[in-house]
Amino acid sequence: MTDDPAHPTILLVDDNELLRERLAEAFVERGFRTLTAGCVEDAIPLVDRGGIDRAVIDLRMPGASGIELVRHLTENSPDTKAIVMTGFGSIANAVDAVHAGAVNYVTKPADVEEILAAFDRERPDPEGQDGYQPPTLAEAEWEHIQKVLADCENNISKAARVLGIERRTLQRKLKKMRP
Repeated sequence: MTDDPAHPTILLVDDNELLRERLAEAFVERGFRTLTAGCVEDAIPLVDRGGIDRAVIDLRMPGASGIELVRHLTENSPDTKAIVMTGFGSIANAVDAVHAGAVNYVTKPADVEEILAAFDRERPDPEGQDGYQPPTLAEAEWEHIQKVLADCENNISKAARVLGIERRTLQRKLKKMRP
């Protein structure tokens, strides 16, 4: 942990350089000191140096998975709170992330405010479920729609066909706020 609580250190690990750098800039604007890495192998030496308060880790990257980095953080920097960020949100991914030691997970695209909110939504384990709390039906539907939309390159007509719903119905669902 850093000695300066007014300027916590956050580690951003994502193979998408543009996303990684934009997030880093946004965190700096909010008073964070940022460290960045493009893969797990580059992030491990940063973790081993210590002083990291929070980490945002992409799930799928070339080489080792983000889950491996979460496990490394849990073993070597237990005070660091980690969020797993993924473009492939699913209950299985959430369970894997939490079992590895992440405090929460977010689905891409996620902005800095969503990521910070995920750190704040860190839930205690009131019922002995290893910190896992299943998403609501509305959250699961939203995540599924977002994944299909991304797979269809944001083509709403194509996504509606894949989902088996009317285009206007999909548009209405997309206009609603994320659950």
